[in-house]
Amino acid sequence: MFNNIYKEKRVFLTGHTGFKGSWLALWLAKLGAKVYGYSLCPNTEPSMFNELNIADKIYKSAIGDILDDTALEKAMQDFQPEIIFHLAAQPLVRLSYTEPVLTYKTNVIGTLNVLMAARKCPSVKAFVNITTDKCYENKEINRGYREDEPMGGYDMYSSSKGCVEIMSSSFRRSFLQEGYSMATARAGNVIGGGDWALDRLIPDCVRSINAGQKIEIRNPAAVRPWQYVLEPLSGYLLLGQKLLEEGKKYSESFNFGPNENSVLRVAEVAKKVTEFYGRGEVVVHKYDNLHEADLLMLNIEKAKKVLGWTPAYSANQAIEKTVEWYKNFYAKNTDMYKFTVNQIENYEECIKWNKNYATK
Repeated sequence: MFNNIYKEKRVFLTGHTGFKGSWLALWLAKLGAKVYGYSLCPNTEPSMFNELNIADKIYKSAIGDILDDTALEKAMQDFQPEIIFHLAAQPLVRLSYTEPVLTYKTNVIGTLNVLMAARKCPSVKAFVNITTDKCYENKEINRGYREDEPMGGYDMYSSSKGCVEIMSSSFRRSFLQEGYSMATARAGNVIGGGDWALDRLIPDCVRSINAGQKIEIRNPAAVRPWQYVLEPLSGYLLLGQKLLEEGKKYSESFNFGPNENSVLRVAEVAKKVTEFYGRGEVVVHKYDNLHEADLLMLNIEKAKKVLGWTPAYSANQAIEKTVEWYKNFYAKNTDMYKFTVNQIENYEECIKWNKNYATK
């Protein structure tokens, strides 16, 4: 996988205690990387990080805040990484309405701190900077946004990530002409087992099902590009590989999203969750008047053409794999670490099959 580029590589991963960070930490470790995780403590109970004992599966797990630039710089200098994956963030749209300052501090200043710490660390060769599909000025047009379209954001979370994209571009031009290679990666509405964050559709569905309650959804007609968690992570890993191998050629922004047939309405996804789970009832309930976009899609042609990346799973497969993880977790008779690694291995086989098929 990925040209075996990560074997024995020293990888600095921020946000490794989060949902996507936990999956990426496990996958990197499986690929033979020495992973130094740097993050706040998990902010959900339960958390995938704790349930799978991920701290014991990687080279080192450090609890730290990216807003503490001194501690961050020391951790990076001590480890001397070759590549950085920056995932640490305040990732929730609705929380940004109640915590706008925290959202901007973490997402903008925190990211700048990581970029600066990497610049002071001569071992760093590549930097994959994770933002979101919500960084675009969303006019709710009926097509996917391309990487060269304007940044924006109605809510504070989305606009903070738009700021990160603009800042990253400026940082690259100002300081990285002779420095490490840095690219930004945009993905969103990621689903998969191990996510217990609030105000996310499938975790909310799972909580309701296991509590014997009706599943309440806010915006049933809202359209989103749903994708299985390993899809964007495979894009990040492929992008990291390209940055390590060919550097500046790939120091740009890339969208990682599903194919158009995996862009589904919220109500459709909730219904599929109940079907795969075998129980649950969906009802519509409007909690408040906070703005949420009704339509958001990504154009992924650049990632396909430039990186050779393509989604492997349909929306149905993504939802089925996700529900399968939660059903096994709540059954309490499965080794979830082995089960999760098995899902990674199945995905790897799917990637290989797709590539072999494409060359015939």
